[in-house]
Amino acid sequence: MSQEVNSLGQPVGEPIPGWTPRLRPPHTVMEGRFCRVEPLDAARHAAQLYAGIAEDVEGRTWTYLFYGPFESEAGFRAWLDDATASADPQFYAVVDRASGIALGVVSYLRIDAAAGAIAVGHIIFAPSLRRTPAATEGMYLMLRNAFDTLGYRRCEWRCDTLNTSSRNAAERYGFRFEGVFRQAAVNKGRNRDTACYSIIDGEWPHVRDSFQRWLRPNNFGADGRQRERLSTMVATLTDGAS
Repeated sequence: MSQEVNSLGQPVGEPIPGWTPRLRPPHTVMEGRFCRVEPLDAARHAAQLYAGIAEDVEGRTWTYLFYGPFESEAGFRAWLDDATASADPQFYAVVDRASGIALGVVSYLRIDAAAGAIAVGHIIFAPSLRRTPAATEGMYLMLRNAFDTLGYRRCEWRCDTLNTSSRNAAERYGFRFEGVFRQAAVNKGRNRDTACYSIIDGEWPHVRDSFQRWLRPNNFGADGRQRERLSTMVATLTDGAS
């Protein structure tokens, strides 16, 4: 495709016909088969979330986050109170449908409605939620809402470059690595270089199809184990498939 130029002979970006700013995400429930992603409510979710996250007795959950660990439920509740009131980040609880128990926190953040750009982050999952269909479906619901319902063009995932678990999760979910912001922050007295990943709207249909295929009942055996990996499904995009 040839590069467009303006009347001054300067290269310019491709036009986006009819573009209008997107709506900010309404703080509403997103329903799935394995989980429900609902607006965070400290009064309703604090005890369940604290009990679930406390299963991580070593405190690995908090190493790369800018807050935590919390020494008491009261301290955690105070943080949740602030999170509940926040508009950006906009926080949600991930509720396991089978038990009705809130086991995780997710959020939209860096919401730029004018540019159609949004990020997902502040992902805090109880050990019992990690690596489950409910955890994967929760991310699918967040992405589907951003791209299909709200019409955003870009979704970001940022994390500490040393956080290999988060980086692996980003790639498994179909986010593509863009680069590193060097010395981007100071976290708990230590340097943080930040790795940036994204999905853009042209990639989303393939990523969406991969999520949907992975979440189908026939992808799981009688023991609940996956038959095909999501990372394998999304990898075809990285390998050059359309």
